[in-house]
Amino acid sequence: MPDTYFGLRLANRYELMDSIGQGSMGKVYLAEDMLLGGVRVAVKFLARTLLNDHMKERFMREAMTCAQLGNNSIHVVRVTDYGVTDDEIPFYVMEYLKGQNLGQVIHSTPLPIARFIDFTRQICLGLETAHKGIVLNGQVIPIIHRDIKPSNILVTQSTSVGELVKILDFGIAKFMQSDNSEQTSSFMGTLAYASPEQMEGQELDRRSDIYSLGVMMYQMITGRLPFRPNNNTFGGWYKAHRSQEPTPLEGLSPYGALPKILKDSVMGCLAKDRDQRPDSVEHLLDQLAPLENRLGHSIKLSKQIRSTLRKTPVISKPESPSGSEEDRFCRLQVWPPKTPIAEIVFPKLLSMSNRQLPTLWAMLGSLEIEQRITNTSANNFLCVRNPYPMVLWLTAFYNKQQGARWLSSYLDLKNPGTQKFLWCLGESGVYRILFFGKESPNNFVNLRRLNIAAPQQKLLKEWILMARSIMPIGNAQESKTLLKKELNENLKPRMLLSFEAMHSSE
Repeated sequence: MPDTYFGLRLANRYELMDSIGQGSMGKVYLAEDMLLGGVRVAVKFLARTLLNDHMKERFMREAMTCAQLGNNSIHVVRVTDYGVTDDEIPFYVMEYLKGQNLGQVIHSTPLPIARFIDFTRQICLGLETAHKGIVLNGQVIPIIHRDIKPSNILVTQSTSVGELVKILDFGIAKFMQSDNSEQTSSFMGTLAYASPEQMEGQELDRRSDIYSLGVMMYQMITGRLPFRPNNNTFGGWYKAHRSQEPTPLEGLSPYGALPKILKDSVMGCLAKDRDQRPDSVEHLLDQLAPLENRLGHSIKLSKQIRSTLRKTPVISKPESPSGSEEDRFCRLQVWPPKTPIAEIVFPKLLSMSNRQLPTLWAMLGSLEIEQRITNTSANNFLCVRNPYPMVLWLTAFYNKQQGARWLSSYLDLKNPGTQKFLWCLGESGVYRILFFGKESPNNFVNLRRLNIAAPQQKLLKEWILMARSIMPIGNAQESKTLLKKELNENLKPRMLLSFEAMHSSE
């Protein structure tokens, strides 16, 4: 794609910025999603040299595959949109992931065993989702990746799990259908990681991906490939994969002797005869489970701690009234004319001349507003993806005499306006609660400015990206019922305990 495309806005939404990579079927660009306030996304274009009907269909199928798989697993890159440029070049939009591919991670030194186990488990979970398949024309079709290698594995950071590993590039993935018309006699894959049957052009199954995974696992733990062909040609690699035994793992790790379970698992994946390999990634995970239980305890513990911290309510002391320009703008607001005069709460994005302010509007009795405005405050967010993507936003006020006052809003994550609001909220990390008195509904009474914890800000953005690609399996009311139950049974009691513990120490 020529550089003259930089700055082009696709679908009146995605503004191209820079070239960031090359996939199996085309080039990948960094772009900004202007509908969501400039959030960065990656856009992949089908190469101009591949503009024929067959490759266009394959490219669209790659997008569809990643959209479904990314919806089912966090360990597969998520596709959120598909389109065609004005000059009829297909493209699809996916999440933009900051990080390094696995090849870059292990370039200087192999992985310690605990990190190796963590990465391998995540890769297996992504592959498991692919091998279980996607729904196509009402039929579940298993997917074989056919190009598992370090450059197609991305390591990024996630608030919830720490190091998050994702599988990229399903451009040459194979649909396991009874109709073998998709099978090709030409080799597709990467020589150093291809299974013997893949190089011979045989019909493939999931055990071919397991062989490629075994080559990569060997490299992850040793920093080298298991085979050394006589030359870097198809013939050289064919001979290596078909007849050369992998170099034994003894003494190849800089971290000392490797556990027998690990060595046996890697070598099992590298078996020439596919019948001798693990028959599924679930089987491989079962083999590694004792080692993960023994060596991965510290990883699991740190993840549990991060999860606990993320769920802890953010409680803040009352702030002094602000004389900021934003606050002055908020004080000029009036209650919307067609909104009920009742004790209700709803979000609203206010547009100033140079920015937008996420606000929460609440109508209460004037006396209660006066009493609550100086309370200790807290906020929290809950999300459900199924049966319908929805967020519960809870803001609470507390003092010893009156107890807690809960302000809750249920936000439809499939609604573009809600997505825009929550993205702005996640970006700013600040919102204002505008209070209006029920007795005099047109009159603004007071406001409070509250902050959102950084982990929650990131989660809001992750939920929006998730919701853009997910296909609901139910209705919004079902999800609202689930969230209400979680609110009453877990979230309110937990936040109340936090309030009470804080005030008991005063």
